[in-house]
Formats: sequence, structure tokens, C-alpha cells
Amino acid sequence: MNPGSACFTARGLSKRYGLGPLRAPRVALAGLDLELALGGRLALLGPNGSGKSTLLRLLAGVERPDAGALKILGGDPRSGAVRRRLGYAPDGAPFPADLPLELLLETLARLHGLDRRSARLRARRQLAEAGLEGARRLALERCSLGMRRRFALAQAFLFERDLYLLDEPGAGLDAEGHAWLETLLAAARGRGSALVIASHEGAEWARHCAGVLLLSGGRARWRGSVEEVLAEAPALEVELAGGLAWGRARAALAEQGLELKDPRPAPSALAAWYARRGGDP
Repeated sequence: MNPGSACFTARGLSKRYGLGPLRAPRVALAGLDLELALGGRLALLGPNGSGKSTLLRLLAGVERPDAGALKILGGDPRSGAVRRRLGYAPDGAPFPADLPLELLLETLARLHGLDRRSARLRARRQLAEAGLEGARRLALERCSLGMRRRFALAQAFLFERDLYLLDEPGAGLDAEGHAWLETLLAAARGRGSALVIASHEGAEWARHCAGVLLLSGGRARWRGSVEEVLAEAPALEVELAGGLAWGRARAALAEQGLELKDPRPAPSALAAWYARRGGDP
């Protein structure tokens, strides 16, 4: 891949987190090599703790790798010029929890260069599209899990970006939220933006991507196309096609405090595929 055609390139990325003087550091990433073309779409699959969120944090410039080289959109991921070109929706909302949603988005818009009036209008429009118009004066800490997820996505898509990094984007969303996310992803693909979507329930979102990377224990266990995944595990096609409907039903019932048990075979086809590829489900 020519450097000019790369959305990002990573060579030998490693990251550890210390667990105290009496415990060995936990390896989150171990010598990962990865690249994505401009406009590319990659699904990061793997069980919890496999390194997906760590990789996204490094790509977003939120953390530094302990070793290795990383270049995103031709520059350093921690530089302002690069950060303005990417949208990052973490699993969680690392924003000031005591501030109202509208003020948070307005502040982000002003940091992007908009004047106060334009920033407020953009913030209100984005909250309305996210289904949060009635909660615009509500502090983030008073929002439900689904509302926080909508806000995380709203701020990531506040402006058109060249690269979107989405960590568990469907977590906590109800049926309406899933439909809105589908619209966001379709629009990003239509603009030619690159996408990296991480999920331990990857069947629901992998169909939006062209490539798949399976992580386990901080290492790349397998990489290829969604078509190759389906060729190896045809049962996955059911999950890829039905995952969205299943996620919507489960989220809708969760909003009412109810739990819907998964009727699909256990272990699922996706979990079985993880195991065959060396990634413990």
C-alpha cells in the first residue's frame, strides 16, 4: 500500500497496563501490525479483553503505545490536525458528567472553529437527530446507558470526518437508536469515510465492513474479508443478517427492565469461529 493511500499504518504496536507492584502488567496489545486504506472499513472482532478498545484508543490518540510506530491520515494521532479529521465514539462517555448535553456538544463545535451561535445550532440539530432533543439540558451523569451511547455517537458524528472509530456502537441502543446508527453508518460510507468498528458481538456490525481482524490476547489471530469469514463458517451468515434485528429486540426489552434470552445455538457460530481461530470466546 502506498503511504499516500493509507488511512493509517501501525507497526509493532504494543501496550501494557500496570496492575500494581504485586501483579504482572497486563498485555493489552503485543506487536500488532495493521493498515487500512483511505475509505476502508474494518471490523475488529474478539472477546472482551482482547485488545479492541486499546487499539481504538491508540488510533484516536487518547493513549500512546509503549512500543511501535503509528501514523494516521499522514500524521501523529495526537496532533490537532489529525484529531479534527477523525470521530471517536468510545465505549463509555469520557466527558464532564455534570455538564448538560447541549453545552458539551456546543463546546466541541466551538473547539472545531464555529462561532457561538453556529455551534449552538449545530449542537441542537445533532441532539434532535440523535433523539435527545428533550434531554438537551440534562447532565450526562443523569442519562441512561442508551442516552449516553447516543451522545457518544452524536459527538463522534458532529462533523463529517475522514475516519470514524466506533467502540461497541450498538451497546444500550433501543430500536430507534439502532435505526439512527444505521443512517449514520450509511452516510459515512456514502461519503467515502473510513470506518473501524469494534465489537465482541461483531456479527451485528461486521456486515458494514469489508475487512475483519480477529484479536485475542492483544494479538492478531486472523484477518481477512467478511466473505472469507462466511465461507469458513456459513452459520455466521445468520448472525450477520439477523444480528441487527436481534439487537433491537433485546435493547427494546432492556429499556423495560426485561431480559430476552438468545434463541440461537450456544455456543454461537461466532464464538465457535473465535475458538477455531485461537481466540477464546
